[in-house]
Amino acid sequence: MNMRTERGIVAAVIQDSVNGRELLVEIGGELERAYQEPAFGALAEVGDSVLLNTTAVRLGLGTGGVHFVIAVEGKEAAGKAKQNAAPMQGHIMKLRYTPLQRTVHAVEEQGHPMHERMREADSLLGTPVVICELHSMVPGVAMTLHHELTKNQLDAVANDEKPAADQTADCRVVYVMTDGAALPMQFSKTVRTLKEKGLLAGTVTVGHAYGGDLEAVNLYSGLLAAKHVLEADCIIVAMGPGIVGTGTRYGHTGIEVGQAVNAVHTLEGAAIVVPRLSFADKRERHRGVSHHTLTALGRVALAPATIALPNLSDEEAKQVWQQLHEAGLHTKHRLAGVSGKSILDAATRYQVPLVTMGRTLEADPAFFLATGAAGEWVARTMKKPPRGGYSGRPESALFTDKNC
Repeated sequence: MNMRTERGIVAAVIQDSVNGRELLVEIGGELERAYQEPAFGALAEVGDSVLLNTTAVRLGLGTGGVHFVIAVEGKEAAGKAKQNAAPMQGHIMKLRYTPLQRTVHAVEEQGHPMHERMREADSLLGTPVVICELHSMVPGVAMTLHHELTKNQLDAVANDEKPAADQTADCRVVYVMTDGAALPMQFSKTVRTLKEKGLLAGTVTVGHAYGGDLEAVNLYSGLLAAKHVLEADCIIVAMGPGIVGTGTRYGHTGIEVGQAVNAVHTLEGAAIVVPRLSFADKRERHRGVSHHTLTALGRVALAPATIALPNLSDEEAKQVWQQLHEAGLHTKHRLAGVSGKSILDAATRYQVPLVTMGRTLEADPAFFLATGAAGEWVARTMKKPPRGGYSGRPESALFTDKNC
């Protein structure tokens, strides 16, 4: 195990917000980007000497490829005094038994206002749960779902006027972030943007991930908190920015997709999986349907899920269909053929950046069409109760290979 640390001098504060402080730091005569987590020690200012974790950048990694501030030298005592002045709540530790362990007030624990509600929570009551492998799938699902539901509302009342650009549907979408990649919720600019635009009603961080509106011990209780505390009509499950992969069948954090399917099934929810599709990725194992999706759904998932499949070119669809058949997913899961093209209108309407592995919607359309297909599918299957809004209960439907 190796951790590389270096010292640098803060040359500029690029951005400062509740989500963290972005810095330019001079290291050996070069200016490099660094990030300081909010509420972690004393704030770094221009001219300060900082101790940095530079491991990811020196390895040439993409996501997470910035330096992280470990400490502002000479200010540790002041930062510690400030932290100690604030009362500590909760007894659940995240990043346990590490130098950076911290306490959180988990929604399940005694003393939390929602403890009794969580004691009673036992079912998702059919709530649709969209399971994404990559963090970059989250905005496509959220945008398309809101776009489709708003369009449905307008169609229902025969309103010919176009909705305002920032209008969203009366649907509470809650994001449950796992600890499969980035651990601090604040590291995601995407989540901040989605919340600002009303596309996410709340967030839950589970496992060792932290910083959500609610903290939960594991995925099961996190899903229940999303439903019974944050009153989700739809839940999106995905890891934070980044992913671990090794090129082996099981050695990647995307394996959690299958585990999420099992959790949703146990809790009586409706699992919808966004398949990882790409015809722009140069790596053969990720072309068409990624081997991550095939393994997670073919080997790890023990219960059926709905796999939303977008319209593709004949050649692309043939490859995807062949891969799904060879993995036996057509007999184990429900395959739902949906256009997915609403993501194009949704992206224009909400203006949330869509980028995965450095590729945009235009560069890797199949990837984002799959997110659009999932959003469309949830919008199509949601029931509207008599007084308006959405119940979060999908209509029952079984899809086979004839539907694709």
